[in-house]
Amino acid sequence: MEMGLEGKVALVTGGARGIGFAAARMMAAEGAKLVLVDIDGDAARKAAEELSATTPALGVAADISNRDDVKRMVESAVAQFGGIDIFVNSAAVLDDKLFLDSNVEDWQRMLNVCLYGPMTCLKAILPGMVERGYGRVVCLASDSARIGQARLSYYAAAKAGVIALIKSVAQEVGTSGVTLNVVSPGATNTPLRIARENSLLAQMGEEKYARRQKSVLKMYPTGRIGEPDDIGSAILFLASDRASWITGQVLSVNGGFAMP
Repeated sequence: MEMGLEGKVALVTGGARGIGFAAARMMAAEGAKLVLVDIDGDAARKAAEELSATTPALGVAADISNRDDVKRMVESAVAQFGGIDIFVNSAAVLDDKLFLDSNVEDWQRMLNVCLYGPMTCLKAILPGMVERGYGRVVCLASDSARIGQARLSYYAAAKAGVIALIKSVAQEVGTSGVTLNVVSPGATNTPLRIARENSLLAQMGEEKYARRQKSVLKMYPTGRIGEPDDIGSAILFLASDRASWITGQVLSVNGGFAMP
């Protein structure tokens, strides 16, 4: 299917691995030029080098919770490619704590990366899209934001904020040629989730953890946990010309875990 991405410039935060890299690889295959942003600059440059066999790609080190980093990130993309047509926010952090065991520092770190980070990026990138009359924004949320999830309370709260942000801004710029949408994954085998699962395994022991895994899988009608490519395919669609009349929407990609 022709997706209309040939020659478009896509900036992907959290683009060095997991869902971000899966989406970037798919957009590269459709002819998009890529700016891969990650707090780990070496990983971002290595991922960009891998994609450069297919398409022009740039790796940039940036912490999206830092406004100066975001400014430099956008300046680097514009200097290299002239502008940004597609913005995908996949950067995130994840905690595994009961709310009563968490503290203000935990909340602030989560909000800085998972809510203020996308806001800061959007504030820096959106004006250029509006001025040119074209743009695609896809932000990652989580189904925990839609239905709640124990031990992910402030992560869910931050991601719920992302959903409200994208819906609101989509209404503000709807006539400009810019669309903004949210992809809301269920459990996905990303490095973040794998690290969390390894921590749980160490805490629970193999037998108890195996029982937990069986219980988790029972909540998914498809019978499996998601993979980055499952989510990347949805991002690719919403970033494409095929989705030009879709804006302000939340697309759950979750194996049937939640059907809100």
